[in-house]
Amino acid sequence: MTRTILEVHALQTVPPSCLNRDDTGTPKTATYGGVRRARVSSQAWKRATRRGFQGLLDPSELGVRTRRVAELLAERIRKLDGSIEQADAWSLAAETVQTATGSKIEVPKRGRNDAAAGAAAPESKYLMFLSAHQLDGLAELAVKAHGSGSKDYFKDKAVKDQAKRIANTHHSVDIALFGRMIADGADINVDAAAQVAHSISVHRVDNESDYYTAVDDYKEREDDDLGAGMIGTVEFNSATLYRYAAVDVDLLRRNLGAGLRDDEPVTEPVRRAVEAFVQCFLTSLPTGKINTFGNHTLPDAVVVKLRSVRPVNLVAAFEEPCRADPETGGHMKQATEALVSYLSDVETAYGIGDSDPTWVLRVGKSTEALTRLGSSMPMPDLIAAVGAEVARRQGEA
Repeated sequence: MTRTILEVHALQTVPPSCLNRDDTGTPKTATYGGVRRARVSSQAWKRATRRGFQGLLDPSELGVRTRRVAELLAERIRKLDGSIEQADAWSLAAETVQTATGSKIEVPKRGRNDAAAGAAAPESKYLMFLSAHQLDGLAELAVKAHGSGSKDYFKDKAVKDQAKRIANTHHSVDIALFGRMIADGADINVDAAAQVAHSISVHRVDNESDYYTAVDDYKEREDDDLGAGMIGTVEFNSATLYRYAAVDVDLLRRNLGAGLRDDEPVTEPVRRAVEAFVQCFLTSLPTGKINTFGNHTLPDAVVVKLRSVRPVNLVAAFEEPCRADPETGGHMKQATEALVSYLSDVETAYGIGDSDPTWVLRVGKSTEALTRLGSSMPMPDLIAAVGAEVARRQGEA
């Protein structure tokens, strides 16, 4: 069966930075090809991508992942019916979410007190991911429950089914892409259409340590304090990273359903979601220690493919670590050549990729090897071309 799988490959050089650190504050690493590599977890880059959606997509197309879901729903309930008191709205929201998801929504033992209400808002035991449309639908259901005057409103099977249906339709773009797991309501889980690999450096990396001091700006006398006001250390590394993500476009379409609007073609939500993912995945950056290092870079080499069989991660191109040019330094040129060569070798060996559309974006002379895969184009043109091809394929499905 022919499938539509989106692949995004990127090489990005990051200067001294600490994009993603472990519990000791040390930049994350991994051993690959027998040497230590810099690593940025998939979770870190997925969150950065999701945050990028906020500046690109309409809020109605996005979701919210929070333990404070009852508090969030209560705000919507009170907008629909201002006569409902705060505490009642919290209780109503908690019961609605519990009916829809099967999850317990309770006041935490050490909750956040609301000064006006003199109480704490109930919370879920874990992060709950719901779309704006789902929250709106549940708020309407909650107001109906309040208006019915019945304490047993949510015990009715038809109401329970309706609540679950609301929570399991009109998924937002971020839920459709990155999935949703609700431990107490597996029947409304959403399988992620996107897979994001941990980014690793194409070369060996050793973490370094920066010793810093801070001076007290306010002193009564020049000799009041001869030492620093504060001292400390922060660990960092610099690396050329290989980044990879894949999206099952067919699953993405199923997750999105018919879309969030009735005034557009059925292929439009998928196209918009794919375009948003490509743009935000490539341009986003985890914000760990960003104020300390200001490491705002963009990928120098990008390859986007639409496959018809299965995704292929090209990280094995760097199983043998790249070495900096002894005369000019740098890893990008060797990394780009290794990526292009391995891509060609894999596709030839397995007889795949001959008819798969490929798009390329490149920056600088070091990425010249990418021209063997196709003509380079600026990002707006690349994103539009990918979106158009996805829409065409989905229109034929």
